[in-house]
Amino acid sequence: MTEAATGEAPATAAVLIIGDEILSGRTQDVNTRYIANYLAQIGVDLREARVVPDDEVEIVAALNALRARYSYVFTTGGIGPTHDDITADAVGKAFGVEVVEDPDAIALLSERFTEQELNPARRRMARVPKGAALVRNAASKAPGFWIDNVIVMAGVPVIMQSMMDTVGPLLRSGPPIQVETIEAGAIPEGTYALKLEAIALAHEGVSIGSYPRFSSAGIRNQIVLRSRDAASLDLATRAVRAMLVELAP
Repeated sequence: MTEAATGEAPATAAVLIIGDEILSGRTQDVNTRYIANYLAQIGVDLREARVVPDDEVEIVAALNALRARYSYVFTTGGIGPTHDDITADAVGKAFGVEVVEDPDAIALLSERFTEQELNPARRRMARVPKGAALVRNAASKAPGFWIDNVIVMAGVPVIMQSMMDTVGPLLRSGPPIQVETIEAGAIPEGTYALKLEAIALAHEGVSIGSYPRFSSAGIRNQIVLRSRDAASLDLATRAVRAMLVELAP
């Protein structure tokens, strides 16, 4: 694992969600949102999220593409005890290394399972690519692992969140991303779109987006501003608020 450090340029990240159950709609992905919020708070830019099936070729291709492009790749899913949990093998293939049973992982699992309970299926959760460091978690003894810039975590949200608590302090962090949310109410987006674009162009370093939401009162719009620079964010926020006052009926 890398040591925690503050870099000049913000670290970037991608999330790779692995699992047929996500693509089929049977299971809802809540992990991407959690990871995105976590990374924003420590100043890591989440730039991309992908979902792939439990298919080794698909996992390897996506992983190699993402790890070459971003500072970190976080994967979730596919590290359990069943036959379709193939993430460890796919990661090993992506890095060209053997996947082996890790004695430290076996020791962790032995804290939870008896010798009889630690059957071949459960021992699958101790298999990691050679050279990987274990990612422990307080919710479950079954570890994830970290190899180069790829961090492999469980798909079960409470376990994944515990793993994020383990790796978070070791990531290259930066200034947190600050957010301002402004209610635009019933003012149509088409009414303020050009003015909002001008504000965005005038405030470099501030990301500005408009997002409709639906309620019993009809469509209501929110304008969300994001920046690492508090002063720039404040100036842009003031400009947006002034624009909405000017356009209010």
